[in-house]
Order: sequence, then structure tokens, then C-alpha cells
Amino acid sequence: MDYFDCCQVVELNVGGVVYTTTRTTLTSEPGSLLTEIFSERKLSSAVSNAKQSCFIDRDGVLFRFVLDYLRNGRKLVLPDCFLERKRLIQEADYYRLPGLLEQIKMPLQGAAAVDSTNVNHPGFIVVGYRGTFAFGRDGCQADVKFRKMWRILVSGKVSLCREVFKDTLNESRDVDRGTTDRYTTRFFLKHQFLEQAFDMLQECGFKLLAACGSGTNSAGGDLKPGMDLEESKWNHYNEFVFARE
Repeated sequence: MDYFDCCQVVELNVGGVVYTTTRTTLTSEPGSLLTEIFSERKLSSAVSNAKQSCFIDRDGVLFRFVLDYLRNGRKLVLPDCFLERKRLIQEADYYRLPGLLEQIKMPLQGAAAVDSTNVNHPGFIVVGYRGTFAFGRDGCQADVKFRKMWRILVSGKVSLCREVFKDTLNESRDVDRGTTDRYTTRFFLKHQFLEQAFDMLQECGFKLLAACGSGTNSAGGDLKPGMDLEESKWNHYNEFVFARE
């Protein structure tokens, strides 16, 4: 990479996920949407500030595979047990990358094909959530909602978590770099339906092994923005351990 290319560093915000790359990488496939946006004559109109930062309203997590494809000389390498091919096909179609599209549609080979047949490996998955009970205006208990939670957390082996929760799994806090035999405590779900998570675990052969809860924060404590005192008293954290033999 020569000095001119190094100077053409571009920062992209794709769906809230920030990437830093070069104009040369983004324009490496002729005819693509990225080539059109970041070509010499259109780069100035694509950026939104002096740092040459551009916002693209697409899936930020999946864009890393698009960028890896361009960085690797237009060769795609997907993680083992990758379960979002249909969504990645949509992204390749949007960015007008026929080479990427063709490689996504190729049948699984090698380790990925072997791993996809071993969907009943034993293991553990821990599901946790922090929640409270949401009350009506001025703490009116007549208008109470039974459960209010902020996020459903998922911990366990990466390949198992992907197998069970598929496209409902949000990996943005722990971006994968191709190793699915690792473990994580930073995944969470894209929805807030605890029973849906339990149903998906049951469908994959997992059974509830143990559960624990923190109890409520009846003594009160620091209030989060938008939370009233009554809700704060009912803060609690629960975890559920599921196992498959």
C-alpha cells in the first residue's frame, strides 16, 4: 500500500458499528455500490464530516464479512456453523457484490460441513436477565406490568449459542473472529421474550438444570434514568442453567 492509499483512510458507521478501512479496499470490486460511493469523484459527497466518516444504514455485524471479503482479495471465509447465510445474501445483493454472492451460495465444505452434522453435542448454556416490575404512573400498583427487563444475556460455547438462538442472537458485544470452539459471556438476544428463549432451548434438546435469583433490591439504591423509586425496589437478576447430554 503506497502513501496515497494510506492517506485515504475512511471510517464507516454501518448500522451503529464503526469500521476503519481504506478507499482502495472499498473500491476493489468494480461495479459495486461501495465502489460507486467511494470512487474518487463521489467520496466528498459520501462523507459526513471532516474525518471522512460515512454512515450506511445496513446490518453492522454482517458488514464485517463484506469487508473481510474485500480485504482478502475477494475471497470469503465464514466461521464454522455460520447460520446467517440468507441475511448475508441480502447484504451481498444490496452492495452489488456478485463474487461474494456466489461464494455465499456455495455448499458448506471442510470443517463447516463436519461441524454442521454434530448439532447434538453436549454442553451448557446459561440464560440470565436483569429486570424489575413496571408500575403505573406514581407507582400505581393497579397499572402494574408483570415483568420488565432490559436484556436477555446468553453465556456458553459460541457454536452451541448459535445453534440454539440462530438469527435472534446478537453478537455485537463480542465480535467473532472465526473460532467457534471458544466461550463467551457477552452475547444477548435481539428480543425480550424469556419464554421464547426457553422454547428454542427445549427444541434443541436442552433441559433446565438449575436456576438462581438475586432477590429484589427492596432497600432501594441508585436510580437508572427513567426509573421511579417503586420500580427500583423490585430490581432483580435471575440466571437459568440449561444442559444437553
